[in-house]
Amino acid sequence: MDILAVARSSTSSDRTCGLLLQMANRHGLIAGATGTGKTVTLQVLAEQFSRAGVPVFMADIKGDLSGLAVPGGGNPKVAARLDELGLVNFEYYGNPTVFWDIAGKKGHPVRATVSDMGPLLLARMLCLNPVQTGILTILFRIADDHGLLLLDLKDLHAMLTYVSENARTLSAKYGHISTASTGAIQRSLLQLAQEGGDLLFGEPMLAIADLMKTDQNGRGMINILSAESLYRTPRIYATLLLWLLSELFEHLPETGDTERPKLIFFFDEAHLLFSNAPRVLLEKIEQVVRLIRSKGVGVYFVSQNPMDIPETVLDQLGNRIQHALRAFTEKNRKAVKSAAQTFHTNPAVDVETAITQLGTGEALISFLDEKGRPDPVEIARIYPPHSLIGPLRADSYQIIIRNSPLGSTYEASIDRQSAYEILQARVQKSEKGLITDRPTKDTAISQQTERPLQSLIETFAKQAARAVGNEISRRIIRGILGSIFSGGRR
Repeated sequence: MDILAVARSSTSSDRTCGLLLQMANRHGLIAGATGTGKTVTLQVLAEQFSRAGVPVFMADIKGDLSGLAVPGGGNPKVAARLDELGLVNFEYYGNPTVFWDIAGKKGHPVRATVSDMGPLLLARMLCLNPVQTGILTILFRIADDHGLLLLDLKDLHAMLTYVSENARTLSAKYGHISTASTGAIQRSLLQLAQEGGDLLFGEPMLAIADLMKTDQNGRGMINILSAESLYRTPRIYATLLLWLLSELFEHLPETGDTERPKLIFFFDEAHLLFSNAPRVLLEKIEQVVRLIRSKGVGVYFVSQNPMDIPETVLDQLGNRIQHALRAFTEKNRKAVKSAAQTFHTNPAVDVETAITQLGTGEALISFLDEKGRPDPVEIARIYPPHSLIGPLRADSYQIIIRNSPLGSTYEASIDRQSAYEILQARVQKSEKGLITDRPTKDTAISQQTERPLQSLIETFAKQAARAVGNEISRRIIRGILGSIFSGGRR
């Protein structure tokens, strides 16, 4: 049975604390205050999973994880920890790494289509209220009914304009459409674009299979998303990672429990995922965490305090590494007590006291045993990583990106015919007088719903039937797979 060596126990005669690989898809939690060692713990775990042939995805919020790509060495703190733990013949090595960045500056561009993001996640990104979310859902339904591809933000802008100008007509079939709400959504889209969110939408869209590769030696690729800038817009950051999780759920087949996971997904600053999220979205998140385990994906939430994570999600995180917490205020002390109660007790460890006294690089650890039961909690010292602690030099960064086999796939954007082009063509024909079949007063009531929609269908059928065929096929297939985020929206 494969065991990933993570730390050395200070409680049980210096034994190794290891995570069972076959239990790694039971999810996990890495928690602790700033400066207590979470980043190094992430690095050690990523190395261990990669070495075991398991691909990893992680967001680099501080820019400190890029060092995973090159060998370590020359760090006096690492040398001191090696001496402390009695680790001899310690080998430094780099790991197979792929860098990603929605801006395309520090990695391959990460893109999603608007259609693929769907109304629920997009509404979260745009901070829409329930009424506005309802209008956005109607817009997606109209686009689906007419085979209109929503690929980037200009497609969404075009659809909003069309829906607003034809609100009275479309309301007869789809329900009330408020022009005030469509205007509010337009303004939110403009703000999103100003914050750089427009870079996220378009094609080629990220293929989930490209996050799940191994190198020629069988080591899992470590995918690092540059999030230093992205983190400044928390709703974009959290929604992007949640979209990636939903894509994993939709694409991967059921596998049940296997010898090793297909992918480990680290969700750093996890509190952003749940902060101010509507109830319906929280329910979806709970569902995907519960169900994605059977797809072979382990999700590891990283947060300063475990209480940042809803109890319904926290209960599903079987593998736990808890670094030190602060207890300066009454609120802090309550959080410490709550965190202590989440561990399987060990008579040799006063968990509540230990949490506040752990040194940097120390942690309370409890992993699942071979039967899925939590081990008694132990105080342990995290092993040092084999790779560089800290960021890469800029030149090394660019060399890795240039040598990546994925560069030719994602570097150049594609702008194929979609909703914007089709609607623009329709407007231009109308302005030239080519569309003159306006309803008379006697037939207005019967025709006001049918004619604009029928015209849109006919225009699209002539111009984009081939492009839509693949999209409709994907929608049908994913409906069979049971997407909990998007249903049949594609």
